[in-house]
Amino acid sequence: MIATLDASTPGAVLGTHSTGRARSVAPAPAIRAATVDDASRIHELIADHRVEGHLLSRSLAELQAHATRFFVAHDGPAIVGCGELAPLGTWTAEVRSLVVEAAFRGAGTGTGLARTIIDRACARQFARLVAFTHDPVPFVRVGFSILPRLWVPEKIATDCVACERLRDCAQYALRLDLGPARTGA
Repeated sequence: MIATLDASTPGAVLGTHSTGRARSVAPAPAIRAATVDDASRIHELIADHRVEGHLLSRSLAELQAHATRFFVAHDGPAIVGCGELAPLGTWTAEVRSLVVEAAFRGAGTGTGLARTIIDRACARQFARLVAFTHDPVPFVRVGFSILPRLWVPEKIATDCVACERLRDCAQYALRLDLGPARTGA
């Protein structure tokens, strides 16, 4: 689809519904590093998305402890998306809890969050970035490849062994190679 500007909403882009009808999509929100003060809103976003059946539960205490590993997409003061760069080991990190409010999907918000997390993972010199998701397409678009879940033992040991869906998991495992592993640390 070729994006066109909608003259009635400055900066808005037209997308399409699955029915093929045009819909107005707001421009992608700005992205910034999260703070501890953002933890409650991040918790709300994750809880709302959990209802859709795509995310594992995260406690508010856990999110407060790890808030600075998150990035948030914001539309003015309103946080409309989030994603975490979660270290799984010395060389591997995970894109975790990537969530975008429904009204802001299709405008590049999730892609912007993913690219920001990729950039931070590169800056932190991780050799690879992984993600587990029900919809691999957005990750593949930014360079990830699908692989067997068992090829990510760090994730299995960290989260999967305690998950009630371990033997019946419908998520795809994805990996993005970032470069050589860091040395010395």
